[in-house]
Amino acid sequence: MDSINISDYMDRQAVLLRPEMSMATAVEKLLTHKNMGAPVVDARGMLVGFLSEQDCLSVMLKSSYHCDLTATVADIMRTDVLSVSPQDSMLKLAEQMLGLKPKIYPVVDEGKVLGTISRSNVLRAMNLYMQQCYQNQT
Repeated sequence: MDSINISDYMDRQAVLLRPEMSMATAVEKLLTHKNMGAPVVDARGMLVGFLSEQDCLSVMLKSSYHCDLTATVADIMRTDVLSVSPQDSMLKLAEQMLGLKPKIYPVVDEGKVLGTISRSNVLRAMNLYMQQCYQNQT
């Protein structure tokens, strides 16, 4: 399992957000693609932040009192983003995800976002690995 790389199971068609995007547009993208969050990238595709459903919910709750949602992604995105490399071990990421860490990580190579990897992707990889282990034992 330690030899399985993140690149083998990452989502290469990840939803990417831009800092200047309106919150309303960002939320719509997350909902349409059923994502828990998405990396925020600049014009060159370089990681500049991350926006989660939780971040959006917090701002939308505050905005609902006045019926005004004028924030942009840059206004609320997190800039202290945990990311992984495509060559990182799936097993190490699975261990990291057991804690209170994010449920989805940007996959980054030299600062450029190549995709994302979620707990579902990790669980799928581990399930396939365990099925192979079981088949090899019979």
